[in-house]
Amino acid sequence: MAFTANDVKILRETTGVGMMDCKKALSETGGDMDKAIAYLREHGLAAAQKKAGRITAEGIAFADVYDGVGVVVEVNSETDFVAKNEMFTNYVAGVAKAIAINNPADVDALMTCKFPGLDDKTIAEQQQEMILVIGENLSVRRFTRYADGLSIPYVHAGGKIGVIVNMEVSGTSDMHTLTELGKDIAMQIAAMRPLYLNAEQVDAGELEKEKEIQLNKAIEENKAKNLPDDKARAIAENMVKGRINKYYEEICLMNQPYVKENKLTVEKHVEQVAKALGGNITVKAFTRFEKGEGIEKQEDNFAAEVAKMAGQ
Repeated sequence: MAFTANDVKILRETTGVGMMDCKKALSETGGDMDKAIAYLREHGLAAAQKKAGRITAEGIAFADVYDGVGVVVEVNSETDFVAKNEMFTNYVAGVAKAIAINNPADVDALMTCKFPGLDDKTIAEQQQEMILVIGENLSVRRFTRYADGLSIPYVHAGGKIGVIVNMEVSGTSDMHTLTELGKDIAMQIAAMRPLYLNAEQVDAGELEKEKEIQLNKAIEENKAKNLPDDKARAIAENMVKGRINKYYEEICLMNQPYVKENKLTVEKHVEQVAKALGGNITVKAFTRFEKGEGIEKQEDNFAAEVAKMAGQ
């Protein structure tokens, strides 16, 4: 049976699959539309392509360590329900392991890596299969990998937040205490949302903007005291120094009050643990992923959706 360009167009609109794949499906099935649709489904194209545009703002932020390599990754789904599916969580763990093994440069490179335990499938191919089986669009959004040092993973609330703390350790092999320290710091990161490791890493432009805001605020506060302008500015500049230190306490991990003993900073707590162990411990880096962070979620009209399903 022959087929026309219009047949290709209809098949594309029906399945959401690309034109060349639609043309191939019609060629393979003698132009039979129903068989062409079945062909595309059998090859994992139709259902996956139709779901590809759907927003994925749920899912899992996952962290683990594989042969000393720390990985934190966010894999998104459309609904929180799917995020609790064991098949989905196993897929996420496989993605994390592939990152540890292959050290891909970015998400695109990751998708071409072999899925662990399935040498005949790439991450992209396994993801397409998961989309078909689970019935939702899925996407790997971002990841971070730490190959050096000691990495401690932490997953909060079943995958709402994933954290990796990376430390440089020498002079001690007390893994129990080191792991406990890393977990405590990771929980601090999950709860307190630091943006930077320490004050030295704060973006210079962001810092200058904050100083300007605080200086103008302090000058305004001093106006009521009727002080000479130069004295008012000098007092305001001193006030800014204190406020910037407070600013560091809010956004820098090592400057934050330690959650289990707020009279100490995280930095001082790490120093105390290192001293007790007779070694050296330096927190080198951390990554905190929160699932769906920054993704604009689609607000569905439930009544309209039910009506649509009912054919109204």
